Amino acid sequence: MTYTLYIGDRMYSSWSLRGWLMLEKFSLPHAVRMVGLYSGTMAQDMAALAPARLVPTLTLPDGTVVGETLAMAETLAERHPDAGLWPREAAHRATARWLCAEMVAGFTALRGDCSMQLSHIWQGFQPSEAVLTDLRRIETLFAHARQTSGHASGPLFGTYSLADVFYTPVAARIIGYDLPVSAETRAYCVELLRDPAVLSWQEAARQVTYDPEPYQLDLDRRPWVL
Repeated sequence: MTYTLYIGDRMYSSWSLRGWLMLEKFSLPHAVRMVGLYSGTMAQDMAALAPARLVPTLTLPDGTVVGETLAMAETLAERHPDAGLWPREAAHRATARWLCAEMVAGFTALRGDCSMQLSHIWQGFQPSEAVLTDLRRIETLFAHARQTSGHASGPLFGTYSLADVFYTPVAARIIGYDLPVSAETRAYCVELLRDPAVLSWQEAARQVTYDPEPYQLDLDRRPWVL
């Protein structure tokens, strides 16, 4: 029973990373197929998956196509109730769903101004007030999750869950642009990005280069060292 996950570029596709982590971190058997996110062949590569048109897209063993990461998450959790994708306790589970849903629907300034990249850490980036507002909201949600779960550090709900999956690309943005957050939030972001699965994704990402490089900024950069 193997799932097939269609992804874009590993270095820059934050949604692809979410889709992959929800399979990889919970040991769900899967194969990965790349689509031409930056080569101009994306529509052609995904034609057989219509009406899905974005990455990631998941196909189930019976051929059912599932688009959108939140739908993928719920589908996988339903199919694998013992895998622990959502927290076990009902209040924790409800809160984790809230955080994931708000991530999918919100933080447009952070996502628009700080495109995910896993190559280097930008120096001197000046976040807009809208980005700072998004960061404050993220920290409010993290604090609420930790108050609900009773866990002051580590995964938001004590054990790794879909909430941590969904906020890993957010962590990459915070670290990759050296954004101003509390010491507690920075430590959580670093922990997410030091996860062996994320490190293996990052290493694979570094095997592909682009000329010109997407999302260039006229800023200094330093190596991605956490």
